[in-house]
Amino acid sequence: MTPRRVVITGLGPVTPVGVGASDFWNALLEGRSGIRRLQAFDPSRFNSQIGGEIAGVSVNDAVPKGYRKASKIMARDIALAVVAAHRAAMDAGLKTKCLLERGDAEGPANVDSARWGANIGAGLICADLPELAEALHSAATDGVFSIARWGSEGMSNLTPLWLLKFLPNMLACHVTIVHDCQGPSNTITCGEASSHLAIGEAFRTIARGVADVCICGGAESKTNPMALLRQSLGGRLSRRNDDPQRACRPFAADRDGTVISEGGGLVILEELEHAQARGARIYAEVAGFGASNDAYEPSQPSRPHPQGRGLALAARKALRDAGLDAARLDLVATAACGLREHDASEAAAVRTILGGRAAEVPVLNVRAGLGNNGAGSGAIDFIATALAVANATIPPAFNSAPLDPAAGLKVVTSGPVDARIEHAISLSYALGGGQNAALVIRRYR
Repeated sequence: MTPRRVVITGLGPVTPVGVGASDFWNALLEGRSGIRRLQAFDPSRFNSQIGGEIAGVSVNDAVPKGYRKASKIMARDIALAVVAAHRAAMDAGLKTKCLLERGDAEGPANVDSARWGANIGAGLICADLPELAEALHSAATDGVFSIARWGSEGMSNLTPLWLLKFLPNMLACHVTIVHDCQGPSNTITCGEASSHLAIGEAFRTIARGVADVCICGGAESKTNPMALLRQSLGGRLSRRNDDPQRACRPFAADRDGTVISEGGGLVILEELEHAQARGARIYAEVAGFGASNDAYEPSQPSRPHPQGRGLALAARKALRDAGLDAARLDLVATAACGLREHDASEAAAVRTILGGRAAEVPVLNVRAGLGNNGAGSGAIDFIATALAVANATIPPAFNSAPLDPAAGLKVVTSGPVDARIEHAISLSYALGGGQNAALVIRRYR
């Protein structure tokens, strides 16, 4: 059986620089940064006090009126995914249960719910600290936590549905309920690689005929004290608090760490003939997917392989899946976020993939204005790559100069570049755990 062709028909980025495909794309072209001093909480006790926050998004603008009560049990990560789903479905011109009930579309529906799947990447959702603190306080005796009092008193200070706010599968749960996706659904929790793995699984689901449409990608919010603490203890964060917009510097010679952020995106993948039958706009085609796990140093799982062994393997698998030789790549979209060892490892992987063309093939990177969006990072990169292919333009990596000469790559740093892109590859890897993924995107023709 010949695999079915899979195309991209809807993009729903939700990021600190823009919400929706148009705003996001314009921000990339203009080199805008969404990194500021953190406002969600007081970061003054932390060495790194900056991050990427999203303002002005409301889940109530993305669900039917009768579903708004459910927003009370949505953590920030879930709300971002629901907003991204609404944006993606609208962008694709789908007529879903949610859009029809809201009046954002007029019937009849143009997607069969039984043939509509969902694959969404999620991260470690942070508990609401004030809410949890009250419960913990009531379970303490003279400042010492008591498991007995937790069972008798502490838990009674939590809402009965409290846990449902923080389960990673709840991103996909709410999205599928709201839009009536009754096809295959899955949640991927593999750090920064989650979105690419989710998109790759959706691609496979459609290609083998199990679904006609899939909503996929990922979202996460790291703009909370627990995430900031974890990243700080890991030594991953830039301390350029006095110059936040220049703090995240992928591939730059003077990079000193990344920045916490929030965001992500969901995309609509669709079987080609299904998309054509409803007259959908097609951004590009997904041509190949590859994944790997690099168990390089189990005692230090956050340390990348110096030569990017696992990432290069994932890329080779994706190229083979697409029936494509690396010599035909016109663009490489990287995940580098300003961490010295990880950026160097990814650069080595790209050099391995491209061989003698490493200094010639343009490299796209959008992390400078976004920081590390966790499980949502890959979806943002994938969306940026799809837009670059569709618009024949590569936006600049505005904080990457002066480039680290050891990288040996052609990172686009000075303004948008016009480029006819036939084939691009988007790379992703988890900062800890060793998961790697790659997706090949082809210009639709």
